[in-house]
Amino acid sequence: MISAVVILIGLFSILFHKGLNYSIDFRGGSLLELRFDQAIPVDELRAAIATADVGTFEVQEFGEPTEILIRVEESDASGDLGPKIVGRLQQDYPGNNIELRREETVGPRIGKELRGQAFLAIVFSILGILIYISWRFEFRFAVAAVIALLHDVLITLGFFSLTNREISLAVIAAFLTIVGYSLNDPIVVFDRIREDLRTGSRKAYDRVLNGAINRTLSRTILTSLTTLSVVICLIVAGGQVIRDFAIALLVGVVVGTYSSQFIASPILVEWQDWMLKRAKQKKAA
Repeated sequence: MISAVVILIGLFSILFHKGLNYSIDFRGGSLLELRFDQAIPVDELRAAIATADVGTFEVQEFGEPTEILIRVEESDASGDLGPKIVGRLQQDYPGNNIELRREETVGPRIGKELRGQAFLAIVFSILGILIYISWRFEFRFAVAAVIALLHDVLITLGFFSLTNREISLAVIAAFLTIVGYSLNDPIVVFDRIREDLRTGSRKAYDRVLNGAINRTLSRTILTSLTTLSVVICLIVAGGQVIRDFAIALLVGVVVGTYSSQFIASPILVEWQDWMLKRAKQKKAA
C-alpha cells in the first residue's frame, strides 16, 4: 500500500507538470561550454546573458567555477548563438578572457528520436530480464522480479517529477543501472528459495521465503550501504554535471533494497496461494 501511494503521487505529479522535464538532449536546443580566466557568480552571468536576448536559457557550473554550461531551448537557438553570448559577456567583463570551448545543437527531431530510443532501451532490458529469469528459475520468479523493477523505476521517475529535475541521457543511464542493481538482491533471494525447495523442506511456502530473506539480509544491507556511501560521495563532491545521475542512483538503491524484500518476495507468496486455491478448486470439481 505504501508503494502504491508513492507511485500514485509520482504519477499525479507527472500529470500536474504535463509530462516529464526533459533536458535539451530530448527537447532539442543548444549547449555551450565557456571557460573564464576568473570565476564569475552564476547569478551575474544569468543577468548578463539575459540582456543578449537569447530567449529561454539555463546556466550552471561545469566542474570548476571558471567553467560554465549554458543551455538554450531549440525555439530560441540560432546559428550565431555562441559568438553572440561570448561577445555580450566580453562587453560586461572586458578584463576576463572568455573561451568558447564547445557548442552543440540538437534538433527537435533528434531529441524525439532519442526519447524513443531511451524508452525502448528500458523496455528491452526489462523484457530480457523476464526471459532470462524465466529460463533460469521459473516464470513466476521472473514476474515478481520485473514488477519489483518497474516499482523502482516508477518511484525514481516520480521523485524526479516531484523535484522537477531534468531527465537527461545521464539519468536514463542511471535508470538502466537501477534496473541492473535492483535485480541483484531478488536473484540472491530466489536462489536461496530454490535451494530450500529442492531439499524437500516441509515448511510453509511463506516460511521458506522468510528464511531465505533472513539468510541474505545482512549481505543485502552491507551491499546497499557500501553502494550508498559511494553514491553520496558523488552527490557531494562529483559536481553539478553528474549530480542528477547520482541522485537517481541514490533513490534507486534505497527503493531497490526495499523492493527486493517487500515487493518481489510477497508476490511469490501471493502467487503460491493462488496456485493452491486453484488446485483445490480443480480437485473439488
